Amino acid sequence: MGLTQPFLDPVSDTKPGPRNLITDVPGVTVGQTTIKDGTHNTGVTVIKPAQDNVFLNKLPAAAHVINGFGKSTGLVQVNELGTLETPIVLTNTFAVGTAETALVKAMTADNPDIGNTTGTVNPVIMECNDGDINDIRDISVTEADVQNALANTAESFEEGTVGAGVGMSTYDLKGGIGSASRTIEIDGKPFTMGALVLSNYGFMRDLNIYNEPIGQKLADYKASKKQKEKGSIITILATDIPFNSRQLTRISKRASVGITRTGAFIGNGSGEIVLAFSTANRIAHYPKTELTTQAAISDDKFDRYFRMTVSVVEEAVLSVLTHATTITDRKGQPRLSLKDAIDEYQQDCFDPALERLESKLGL
Repeated sequence: MGLTQPFLDPVSDTKPGPRNLITDVPGVTVGQTTIKDGTHNTGVTVIKPAQDNVFLNKLPAAAHVINGFGKSTGLVQVNELGTLETPIVLTNTFAVGTAETALVKAMTADNPDIGNTTGTVNPVIMECNDGDINDIRDISVTEADVQNALANTAESFEEGTVGAGVGMSTYDLKGGIGSASRTIEIDGKPFTMGALVLSNYGFMRDLNIYNEPIGQKLADYKASKKQKEKGSIITILATDIPFNSRQLTRISKRASVGITRTGAFIGNGSGEIVLAFSTANRIAHYPKTELTTQAAISDDKFDRYFRMTVSVVEEAVLSVLTHATTITDRKGQPRLSLKDAIDEYQQDCFDPALERLESKLGL
């Protein structure tokens, strides 16, 4: 589940959904395969955007590259056509090719017309580099791992040190998978936006939570020597609000604000990529008519959706930090969770402000 304590949110007055996960958006499910055996600390996380055939009934979508130090697939076509037609697979950098092959095989198995009587398929794979914790050169993720995650998606899923997030770090602490959701009423009807992040970015000294410069305190205590920002964060935004692809692009751009509210500055060597999709206004692969009618949101009402986006992304990042658990990296060194780092600090340098922060975060 998302954060267990109330989120202290000055940006948006929207509230979390029942799970406080991306799967609060109806039809969205998540599946994961976790690989954790000492030197191999990696995995796969799959977001299934709908439970029917998304190749035959595509979703409005858009991708936004905040900083493009990444090796994703499928984003060019998403932005050209404005549609998503496969599940989304998250994994480590060197597993992108394996994941793409596995996803293509899954899609062609369900759609005999792909590459036969119709065009090919656009698999969407995104990645972060988990090489500090995982022996990434050994390329341990297999097609079976991807297929397992695809076959076992559900509305409930774990956060933190799981799936694609096993080997990730955030603010020099343990990172990984985080998620959150927000609900809103439009003309008296309920709608939801959810976020899932694969978080692998940031300097410890920059971490700021609820205006508490916790990172500076921990970094001074740890004497962090990290010099270059080489991390990444992948953000997936899902909603049942009827946004078109142009509007989803605008929504995607605001994810950067949520990412940076905890202290990040988006460095030269980092990869921040956002993909947003709507489960409304499906686009048929084989349309029966040339003209279609779609629901739409007025652009002059968009500020509250921007606020909602910032809020849900910030909380997803915080959810990573509150759920991730300490792990031993491939060199035998601990990558501490936020809780363990605070507890270690408090043993030598007790700080009431950090005790209050732990309580707010439910640590």
